Amino acid sequence: MPKVAIVMGSKSDWPTMQQAAIMLKNLGVDYDAKVVSAHRTPDLLTDFAKEAADQGYHVIIGGAGGAAHLPGMIAAHTHLPVFGVPVRSSQLNGMDSLLSIVQMPKGVAVGTLAIGEAGAANAGLLAAQVIALHDSKVADAIKTFRQTQTDTVLALDELELPE
Repeated sequence: MPKVAIVMGSKSDWPTMQQAAIMLKNLGVDYDAKVVSAHRTPDLLTDFAKEAADQGYHVIIGGAGGAAHLPGMIAAHTHLPVFGVPVRSSQLNGMDSLLSIVQMPKGVAVGTLAIGEAGAANAGLLAAQVIALHDSKVADAIKTFRQTQTDTVLALDELELPE
């Protein structure tokens, strides 16, 4: 099965980025998760990005906080789609990460998701949608997921005041 790589700049990003892993697992998509720091392990980042396609990855999800160079630096070294997840930072609550990831120069694309756990979950969903283009089981799992969301909302259509 095609694989998705979930990479993050620090182990402290895992509580956020695990939401991508949970989404992928629930949709039946194989993934690997690892720490690859743009600033502390730049050679590892370059090697990872250049070899990702040969390793069987089809999509890369990169989560980073603060300066958040990880997704952009990966995208600079691979032809694979890269989705960036801004991780909340203590200083600017993730706005620094968001702006760093979303403001890529022309010619180096990174699909940027929302700050935090919702962004990570949606990155997992978006990666699964890419995989689903060539995998009918994943496509069916996504359709089931969407229908379950719809059914859940429709089942809660009555709003009442508490007694």
